[in-house]
Amino acid sequence: MRYIASYDHKPNSEEGSGEWIFVDPGRDAADLYIINHIKRGDVLITQDIGLASLILPKGVYALSPRGTEYKEESIETALDFRYLAAKERARGNYGKGPKPFTSDDRHNFQASLRRLVSKIEGV
Repeated sequence: MRYIASYDHKPNSEEGSGEWIFVDPGRDAADLYIINHIKRGDVLITQDIGLASLILPKGVYALSPRGTEYKEESIETALDFRYLAAKERARGNYGKGPKPFTSDDRHNFQASLRRLVSKIEGV
């Protein structure tokens, strides 16, 4: 497992299994690194719908941290909703923001990841 982060978002500890890769500070540096290095068949965990839309055509699987699988046939709709929400925020209409991450979200993510890995492995 690889974790990609900018030096601006470097964690205090790099504990756990996996490799940490740090990229230049900047708004899209981590996204650009991922886009340039991800390969067909890889799995990307992201809540960034825009990033997911860019990697799906490469044959990459994408999951949100809450367990939603991003798919090419539905990503346009997700991008449209993201655009409309951004327009509303620009008008000064702010929603409540994302709901808190719950244990149900964690279980949903785990189940989705298991399902995805089983599909990839052909089980």
